[in-house]
Amino acid sequence: MKRNPRENEETHRKLSRRALFLGGLQLAFAGGLAARMRYLQVDQADQFRLLAEENRINMRLIPPARGEIFDRNGLIIAQNSPSYRINIVREDAGDVDKVIADLARLINLDPDDLERARAEMRRSPPFLPVTLADQVSWEDVSKVAVNAPALPGITPEVGLARLYPQKDDFAHVVGYVGPVSDYDLSLIRDPEPVLRIPRFQIGKVGFEAKREPQLRGSAGAKRVEVNAAGRVMRELDRREGISGADMQLALDANLQSYTQARLGGESAAAVVIDVESGDLRAIVSAPSFDPNLFVRGISVADYGMLTEDPYRPLANKTVQGTYPPGSTFKMVTALAALDAGLVGTDDTVWCPGHLQVAGRRFHCWKRGGHGHVDLNTSLKRSCDVYYYDVALKVGIDKISAMANKLGLGIRHDLPMSAVAAGLAPNRDWKSRVHGQDWLVGDTANASIGQGFMLASPMQLSVMAARIATGRSVTPRLVKSVNGVEQPSGAGESLGLNENHLRMIRKGMHSVSNDRRGTAYRSRIIAEGMRMAGKTGTSQVRNITKAERAAGVISNKDLPWERRDHALFVCYAPYDKPKYAVAVVVEHGGGGSTAAAPIARDVMLEALYGGTPPLEAYPKGDRTRIGEQQERLNRERLDRQVGGSDRA
Repeated sequence: MKRNPRENEETHRKLSRRALFLGGLQLAFAGGLAARMRYLQVDQADQFRLLAEENRINMRLIPPARGEIFDRNGLIIAQNSPSYRINIVREDAGDVDKVIADLARLINLDPDDLERARAEMRRSPPFLPVTLADQVSWEDVSKVAVNAPALPGITPEVGLARLYPQKDDFAHVVGYVGPVSDYDLSLIRDPEPVLRIPRFQIGKVGFEAKREPQLRGSAGAKRVEVNAAGRVMRELDRREGISGADMQLALDANLQSYTQARLGGESAAAVVIDVESGDLRAIVSAPSFDPNLFVRGISVADYGMLTEDPYRPLANKTVQGTYPPGSTFKMVTALAALDAGLVGTDDTVWCPGHLQVAGRRFHCWKRGGHGHVDLNTSLKRSCDVYYYDVALKVGIDKISAMANKLGLGIRHDLPMSAVAAGLAPNRDWKSRVHGQDWLVGDTANASIGQGFMLASPMQLSVMAARIATGRSVTPRLVKSVNGVEQPSGAGESLGLNENHLRMIRKGMHSVSNDRRGTAYRSRIIAEGMRMAGKTGTSQVRNITKAERAAGVISNKDLPWERRDHALFVCYAPYDKPKYAVAVVVEHGGGGSTAAAPIARDVMLEALYGGTPPLEAYPKGDRTRIGEQQERLNRERLDRQVGGSDRA
């Protein structure tokens, strides 16, 4: 049937509209697809490229080299030594037990290290290396390398390990490092990723711990290509980390070594401070220990020997140990009395051997008494009754304030572990801590450094330095950081009357140089080197009335742990002070016999910068001192050779 033209025209118009509509839909779809492709391939190209690379490229941290530690003269104290280790990759080894057995026929493997390695392999992915032997010799590394084809999965590796070449000389000051533990991480609020590197080491105690952030440095990084299993295929690039800061301590290694040797087998501590700058020249606690034992993990046997020793070699007695300062505190009481205007040059106190205080008899160390005693004589002969009498007039609050001014009862800011504040008690302290009123007997005890009074050898050396200079000398341990000099500890004026200080210094000079002085036998006779000092003996037991009536038991007849502590503080030269020294010998008996000779020898070693001439000693001591010098020099040489062999 033939359609009329009108119908044909209408049909054509309908078809054209549909074609245009369908064409528009197709064009819109193609346009949207093109726009999406442009967005993915152009606008988001960087993001998708990064996602693709993350599937095959990993970033891994590179441990930084730890900062090294030197003495004031540049001698290395803590260094980074190349350390060779033997690793195993479990998936490459195949039969792990067989490979380890083959390796054990070539080199010595520690059973404890093997047990630790097996435990680590059980919890680690099979493609990660695990250390079988650490700090092996180059000879062992060579054996492994030569036999590599027969040892699948075994690879030698070189790294850095901490080494302390001076061994026990600086153990209590520098401390040691060890692997990061879960406990260490729990103490850090936001641990750096580098701390999670297996076997990464941080400072555990001492200077290594207190300056950990500076010594640690910043980690580097490397980009490595890994396969789908996460195994490293190749290294793409590397950015080395920033090494830790090198630290130079104010300590003198030679003086430190001598002092350690001079303390010998005593349970003792000695501190030498430069009164001009506050630099600590020697800080020695005896007996000591070898910190290298702790770097890899000390054995149970070695640790048991250290912890069971009654002389406590792990304790740093110089800053951690606090002791009743005994008669070394008498300068504090005297200065408080002078400052309060209660003592004059010619004023005397009668000493019959005791003083009655609040119904209780306080005894002088000399049973028969000293008779009429003035300030100079009270220091020279260490009369206790003089200070009982003076202290009752002054009062404990002024004595405590003077102690603080001279550096006692204050925690000095030093980068060492467990630095104690000591105690210079007053009325408020006893009320706050014990809930009791301060008694007049407490004041009498405190006046001679007993009772509640406590001080560390470090604080006693600061006290001597401040008396010698009249300045607030502050101990400085760090001399420079990366070559940058640190602030001096010379300090400002204490504001004390110079005439009063001069009277105290004169009394201390008499202690060491007057024939009736308590430290006369330990004097220095070299011209221009004369020493001013003060002996001290602090009781660690109560002497009963019955014992006093029958006669006080001599220290040598008592068990070691019940004997008195021996103390001595000094400075020299008297006319132009350069160094101050404090020595405490635990349960050593009398300060004049046990502590003063050590302090005198250490002082001379510091003044001469080495072994002093025998002419500096009294004639009667020269033969003995000469033999002592030879013995100590041999001991020091043996220790140095031993340290070099270990290095």
